[in-house]
Amino acid sequence: MKTVERVFQAILFEVLALMLAIPLMVIIGGVDAAKMTVVGIGLSLFAMLWNYIYNIVFDKVIGYNRLERGLVTRILHAFGFEFGMLFVTLPFMAWYLGITWLAAIALEAGFLIFIFVYTIVFNWAYDRYQPYQRWFIRAKLSRH
Repeated sequence: MKTVERVFQAILFEVLALMLAIPLMVIIGGVDAAKMTVVGIGLSLFAMLWNYIYNIVFDKVIGYNRLERGLVTRILHAFGFEFGMLFVTLPFMAWYLGITWLAAIALEAGFLIFIFVYTIVFNWAYDRYQPYQRWFIRAKLSRH
């Protein structure tokens, strides 16, 4: 996967995740919507950077053929990504939202369950349909 497509994939991943996660976290977690939006956007920006770095390393370790990755590999991929994010998200959420570490852990646990399933589904669907690659090919062909 080329850098431009990795950037596209990361942005698409984060935008869709925010559209789903912020309303859920506000409803379930009972936190202020404006603050949760700031937390969500801040964490998304960090997650995009982490996503880019993590996927480069993961591809080098596991291999570049994403179509042959099975469920176990996809689960390991999601776990590794989320544990890497956890080191930043927990202290940031507790501090910014003004909640206890226990409340932050509970909020984070709900988010991790959501994002764990979302990551598996998103990456599976993206690998199957690769919207950027198809758009790029069509755009390139239409210029000729």
